Amino acid sequence: MEDQDRPMRHEELFSRAVRAGKRTYFFDVKETRNQERYLTITESKRRFVDDSGKFIYEKHKLFLYKEDFEKFMKGLSDSVSFIETGEVPEEIQPTPPEDVSGIDVSFEDLDKLDEEL
Repeated sequence: MEDQDRPMRHEELFSRAVRAGKRTYFFDVKETRNQERYLTITESKRRFVDDSGKFIYEKHKLFLYKEDFEKFMKGLSDSVSFIETGEVPEEIQPTPPEDVSGIDVSFEDLDKLDEEL
């Protein structure tokens, strides 16, 4: 019962802040109670509020789990490469349609199939 009364805590194991102009990115490695590690990426942006004359910090958070690291890194790498070169990576370029000239397709046959269903 005691465990249910305590708030769920995620142990922070590592943290790195990257300042980029008006934004700061925080990369935090945390651990669940089951010792599963995951990454949170937080974008923090300082913004001036005209009404009150104060600054506020807008925060956006992304949770990235271990099983998604490889796909995430591939997508990020492809995107950065495209920004730098303007070229779409080969493995995601559209492939030309298959040569179907040798295949005999009759639209009447498709109509018959619809009638049977």
